[in-house]
Amino acid sequence: MVKVTFLGHSAFYVESEGLRGLIDPFLTGNPMATSKPEDFPDVNFIFVTHGHGDHIGDTVSIAKNTQATVISNFELSHFFQKQGLMCHPMHIGGVFKFPFGRVKLTNALHGSDVEVEGELVPGGNPVGFLLELGGKKIYHAGDTGLTMDMQLLEKEKVDIAMLPIGGNFTMDIADAVRAVGMIRPEIVIPMHYDTFEVISADPQAFRDQVPQGVRTEILKAGQFLEI
Repeated sequence: MVKVTFLGHSAFYVESEGLRGLIDPFLTGNPMATSKPEDFPDVNFIFVTHGHGDHIGDTVSIAKNTQATVISNFELSHFFQKQGLMCHPMHIGGVFKFPFGRVKLTNALHGSDVEVEGELVPGGNPVGFLLELGGKKIYHAGDTGLTMDMQLLEKEKVDIAMLPIGGNFTMDIADAVRAVGMIRPEIVIPMHYDTFEVISADPQAFRDQVPQGVRTEILKAGQFLEI
């Protein structure tokens, strides 16, 4: 069984055998979040899709408190290691089998520089994560525009896809619907919307346009889904 809890914006808590994992744990300063970093005292892995502050979020403080391993691209891993964190660096197309399951990094079209003291530090390529856990496949797209690479995911038979719909920085509703048509997951969860005015979007409008046969789950922060 896999349990996926939405934490607001693009942040999720994923639980499965051997995994208590956070994805893009933007909690502090997130107006949509109902959870705090201290609510996750036993996290063992943190997945970071790219270097922007609304995705790195509380990674450093949580990882220091829990000794969690951070999984990210090579460049971000270097950044985190300099802050004393345990990391497992990967890169796009890379696959690694962890005790909890299989992880593959997928392409994402976005930026990834990290802001440090007002300056931008290169953060490598942004990524998405394809997680294989407990016989299920979970795809977190990260921040991305629509890409033809998403067609490759149809053969993966994704159980849950988390896709941004807010536009401006990522796919909007129309492109996210096209992405669903390419991926053909069992379930899609919209994310990365309404946190800020510039990414305002109606998830119900997204649900209404999702191709037939794909179930849309609109989760509020703190709500979860089990499969």
